Amino acid sequence: MATPDIIFYTSKGCPYAHRVELAFQEAGADVTRYQIDLQNKPEWYAQRVNPAGKVPALVYGSSKSDPEHPSPESVKLAESLILLEFVADLYPDSGLLPKDPVQRARVRLFIDTVTNKLFEPFVAFFYRGEAPDKFVEAVAETQKLLSPSGFAVGDRFTIADAALAPFVGRWELHLRHDVGKYAEGTGPRVHQELFQSERFARLQKFFANISSRQSYKTSFDSEYLLSSARARIGR
Repeated sequence: MATPDIIFYTSKGCPYAHRVELAFQEAGADVTRYQIDLQNKPEWYAQRVNPAGKVPALVYGSSKSDPEHPSPESVKLAESLILLEFVADLYPDSGLLPKDPVQRARVRLFIDTVTNKLFEPFVAFFYRGEAPDKFVEAVAETQKLLSPSGFAVGDRFTIADAALAPFVGRWELHLRHDVGKYAEGTGPRVHQELFQSERFARLQKFFANISSRQSYKTSFDSEYLLSSARARIGR
């Protein structure tokens, strides 16, 4: 049975939307993408798609010809981690969720760790300018959950990889260019530790594996992301 039409509401700079973009590309899904300007969101978006006004969101089962007027009977879904599971369920042959229940549990544990232990120190360091120590230690704890080789939980790309990859890519880019609320010069120093030191060799291999995939290459616009970050952060 054919999958109903999908309209994917996204925004080029949003790492949460990037998660779902990676999943769709890895699944080979045929979706209609609609870019939402998060600084100037259209009034109809909250009314007809996502009451929270955020991306990512999708409409399932409405004609792709008119994203601004999705069918009232269609299903509207939001929140990146929910959408990752939804895409994996829609395309079970993609491998985005392993068939083995133990591996599925590992995928979910990895995502839970990323969500609950990594993001607060990440925000504190990059966007509030706090010392990098807690962020670096949180990355070290997350690195412990990476499988010895390959991707997050094994030799196949899963939604665990999609959940983390957009953020690791942005860390690497922003630290290398010293873009953040932290003191000038801090970025390259932390970049050296995370992306060049032996302590984080597994993270570096993970990033190399992820960033070499076509789904990542076609969805990660470094010039746009760097420009947007500089405008937001003011440096």
